[in-house]
Amino acid sequence: MSPTLASAPGSCCFSGVKHVGTPVGRVEDLGGIPTYISDPPAATQKVILFLADVWSPLFVNNKLVQDYFASCGYVVLGPDYFFGDSAPNHDGPGRQEWIDNSRKPAIDAFPAWLDAVKGKYGRENTKYCAVGYCFGASFVMDLCSDGSVVAGALAHPAFLDEDHFEKLDRPLLLSCAEEDHTFPLASRRRAEDIMVARKSTYHFQVFSGVKHGFAVRCDPAIDTQRWAKEESARGIVRWFDRFTV
Repeated sequence: MSPTLASAPGSCCFSGVKHVGTPVGRVEDLGGIPTYISDPPAATQKVILFLADVWSPLFVNNKLVQDYFASCGYVVLGPDYFFGDSAPNHDGPGRQEWIDNSRKPAIDAFPAWLDAVKGKYGRENTKYCAVGYCFGASFVMDLCSDGSVVAGALAHPAFLDEDHFEKLDRPLLLSCAEEDHTFPLASRRRAEDIMVARKSTYHFQVFSGVKHGFAVRCDPAIDTQRWAKEESARGIVRWFDRFTV
């Protein structure tokens, strides 16, 4: 069994600050999964697959991040692979069991969703990117190993092992917190060692003064946290821009 580098989500994945804003996207069914869709200002063949944390893409914070990506010129698609039963419904005992039980249905439902996405948005020149937060990271790594996307990005990832990096075949950005119980320093360095040995195309963002979850659920009243969240999103867009020209 491949050594674990990013472990399962923990208690801090259920905390954070709810952000204020008015989402502009909509929810539609794609391949049997409710999907948050945020459109760019002008037509484009650039698509971001937004693989959310345990709060789901329908949580307001995640909607606002998706809307930001869309405003930068991407169609953004966020599948709710929790089917409405996300973290806010599990604020108490049994949370870990819920996470464990949520993975298989999400993994099983994802291929049909991806086929539906390609059927609706796929054109000769369509370029797909994928970003995964916590729970969503392993989906991105799989997409980056089978050629489905031109580039991937992770923010405070969970559920990763060494094999994910050994199989990496696309450019990868990792947006990391200095303090992260799921993806600690030793794991981060091991992941880098693997990518260096394989001559992968990669980039790290490592932010001091923040913890796991900062890219979605930071406290915007604290300048360090707000800047890290915003810079993470800006960095992800710039990364994807490199590979979608």
